[in-house]
Amino acid sequence: MKTVNPKHENPRLTLRDNASPFAAYSDEYVLELPAEHRFPMPKYALLQQQLSYEGIIDDSHWIRPAPIQDHHILRCHPPDYLSKLNTGTWTRQEQRKSGFPWSHALIERERIIMEGTRRCALIAAAGGVALNIAGGTHHAFADRAEGFCLLNDLAIAAHHLLDLGVARIAIIDLDVHQGNGTASMTQNEARIFTMSMHGANNYPLHKEISTLDIPLEDGTSDEHYLKELDSALDCIMETFRPEVLMYQCGVDVLFTDRLGRLSLTMEGCKQRDIMVFDACRSAGIGAVCAMGGGYSTEVNTIVDAHLQTFRAARDAWT
Repeated sequence: MKTVNPKHENPRLTLRDNASPFAAYSDEYVLELPAEHRFPMPKYALLQQQLSYEGIIDDSHWIRPAPIQDHHILRCHPPDYLSKLNTGTWTRQEQRKSGFPWSHALIERERIIMEGTRRCALIAAAGGVALNIAGGTHHAFADRAEGFCLLNDLAIAAHHLLDLGVARIAIIDLDVHQGNGTASMTQNEARIFTMSMHGANNYPLHKEISTLDIPLEDGTSDEHYLKELDSALDCIMETFRPEVLMYQCGVDVLFTDRLGRLSLTMEGCKQRDIMVFDACRSAGIGAVCAMGGGYSTEVNTIVDAHLQTFRAARDAWT
């Protein structure tokens, strides 16, 4: 394996034991939306504030991403699609499928989020753990936007690591919705293993083919969920042997979620994160996380669930 050195882009970066995780955040993650919009945009700032308040992220471990460079996007998305995003030449149907009204600020936000995950991925490739407060845009296809996802940060970051010499990457997608865009964009790349454990009857109606798909019935409880996850992680770590793990850790698996249909408790969601990070530590590999979805009625429930992921990452790497 070629050594990936994140210090190339941040000479002050240090990876050491007993250190807090790294986290990516920008004020541009919070985009002003119409009052009736269902996307819980305030969660990003609330999560960053609480992480700082609790000291889960050291002041020196905040990543403040700039907009990603075009060549990283074009590694996974075609030029005509990027041009369409930049100019706003969407049809009404394309904009509706994206879930967002187009604006220059929207595209700038998306590019900054992409860079946040890419920067986090460099830390993971060096054996650390880094979490993007946004991202997990797993419904974005190479040439189209879907479900609040315009560009696919997981695919972009994974291909960047491959270009740097990482040999095998596992993308573990535990959002309640299948990572259809990610599966589509990586299906011809044997060095990327995609696992999606999702609601069988949930969005998207048409499922793509991941390396491993685990569809779950409505109302799935903690016990069954965690048993399926434990078995899958063991199989992936033993047979594929990834060198980096990318984790889409959406919290729309909670029983409180308006769009989820599963029945995980907050404790079950916490144990899910612990299992993923324990698997990484046992394998001696780093992890990059992207927060993914969460649509509980109370935004504080969403934030609390995401906070559990950060705490689990901190505990696993100390």
